[in-house]
Amino acid sequence: MPGTERTPLSRPRVLTDAVALADAEGIEAVSMRRLAERLGVVPMALYKHVADKEDLLDGVVEEVLGEVVVAPRPRTPDDWPDAVRATVLSARAAVQRHPWLRRVLETRSRRTPAVLRHMDAVTRHLLDGGFTPDLAHHGMHALGSRIWGFSPELFDESVAAPTRRAAPAPDPADYPGILAVALDAQARRPRATSCDDEFEFRFALDLLLDGLERLRAAGWSSPGDAGEG
Repeated sequence: MPGTERTPLSRPRVLTDAVALADAEGIEAVSMRRLAERLGVVPMALYKHVADKEDLLDGVVEEVLGEVVVAPRPRTPDDWPDAVRATVLSARAAVQRHPWLRRVLETRSRRTPAVLRHMDAVTRHLLDGGFTPDLAHHGMHALGSRIWGFSPELFDESVAAPTRRAAPAPDPADYPGILAVALDAQARRPRATSCDDEFEFRFALDLLLDGLERLRAAGWSSPGDAGEG
């Protein structure tokens, strides 16, 4: 429009619009062409600010991880679980605001500065809580993807199953353990159609933090060369 100044193109602007596009249309919509259309430029103009599609995706991860609030350092060693929990739950809030983030994080092969800063923040909370570097190392492995705000699941129900010939429905009586758990869950939450993902995430996180605290208090150490790092 006449008289309207256009914000100069820059890497921060490109990444901000890429995040907005992913939020609006899904990460599949984020391409150099679609982003250029959104910004009102030709695709080649983007290459002055992002090297390629992979650099763009690394950048949107950096952009969203900038929303994560790292909890202050524990005031006493006993405060470390609260610091880790608060930092992890802030990352979870970012994943919930941007549901596509998990998929992008899981495909990244390069640890960008924002990724390393987040990993370092959680690691420092453990060390400040009196963890040995050995226990902090294995604690980070145990926490795994939960430091990013999502849980590993047995099955990814968001992925459509391949079309195949219908098989006979399994008889629940053949799987008594699963049946007992399912019936109990249904009785406790009769209106629910699936597990409470938020409860399950927090339950698993607290279980891990409690277990790590027991190991810290006991002075646990790994077997060294007998194990694998």
